[in-house]
Amino acid sequence: MKVRESAEAVVYSQGVAHTELQIQESVPLAGYTTFRVGGSARCFAEVRSEDELLGAVEFASREGIGTFVLGGGSNLLVSDSGFDGLVIHIALNAPTEVKDDASFVEYTVAAGLDWNSFVHQICEQGISGIECLAGIPGSVGGTPVQNVGAYGQEVASTITRVRVLDLETREFVWLSREQCGFSYRHSIFNSTHRGRYIVTAVSFLFDRSARPNLSYADLQRHFGASATPTPLEVYHAVREIRHGKGMLIVDGEADCRSAGSFFKNPVVPESVLAGIASSVGVPIEKVPHWPAGVGKVKLAAAWLLEHAGFVKGFSMGEAGISSRHTLALINRGHATAADVEALRDAIRAEVRRRFGVELEQEPVNVS
Repeated sequence: MKVRESAEAVVYSQGVAHTELQIQESVPLAGYTTFRVGGSARCFAEVRSEDELLGAVEFASREGIGTFVLGGGSNLLVSDSGFDGLVIHIALNAPTEVKDDASFVEYTVAAGLDWNSFVHQICEQGISGIECLAGIPGSVGGTPVQNVGAYGQEVASTITRVRVLDLETREFVWLSREQCGFSYRHSIFNSTHRGRYIVTAVSFLFDRSARPNLSYADLQRHFGASATPTPLEVYHAVREIRHGKGMLIVDGEADCRSAGSFFKNPVVPESVLAGIASSVGVPIEKVPHWPAGVGKVKLAAAWLLEHAGFVKGFSMGEAGISSRHTLALINRGHATAADVEALRDAIRAEVRRRFGVELEQEPVNVS
């Protein structure tokens, strides 16, 4: 029920929780994203508890408008027209719960917690499992959606369960790791059940005997073959490496106005390799690829871009490619979403024409 109006917001009462939920109107979204592009939300609510989240969902249902869930804004491309519905900004901040024994420790963390802060907290305690995921922007709640991974680790390897609001039943439930359907950059949250669940908390289980993951080549070069770094040392090394590639969000650095890697590494039939190699005049073994299931390989999207003419520092108007990382499309200062989309489309068209490979966008479109 609407109880008060002002020029800035409308406040709604929530009978069950006896709290008030503030609904703002015409809120610019660019500042909530790492890309710094996009229009406004018709309605906007910042929720700090599960009761407020349920209230926001019920408000949208009563008003007959759609919803979009916004976390850290690190993997989004918001259209210039914005979002004609309710954007629910997840700021859930329930205290972290810890269950500890001699061998394992489990952390249950609210979805609104900054992801890098959580990684740092774990590494400071000498615990391995997510040290290679340092420096990834966004919040805890976003990590299971895309099964965030980097430098030889995936978040799914430590997740035991995910707490969600089921929008079909309007109930809060726990989903096991198996129910989440994790695979490479994939879960039920971004595929088969996209739009059904809103993540409110995640439980992570860490093995106290685990050692830092140094399988990634950059880390091996950084530490050397015989090194035995601590999780915290790996944390700082990963952030340093990411910074050197322009993949760390640092205020004031132009290369960092991006959504990280814009294209996924494509998985293609192994037979495609011969045509790619022929098109650039190299042996098949010179085309970077890795096994990806029976008869399939995963290609390096960055290599495809570079050999299609889209190199580091390339620009097309106010949108461009990072000077330090080929896969990072950037806002050079005053880009619109249309500018970024035009560069994206040009890259995809040329890679398709040159290699017959379809690139899949990684950031989520919001329109």
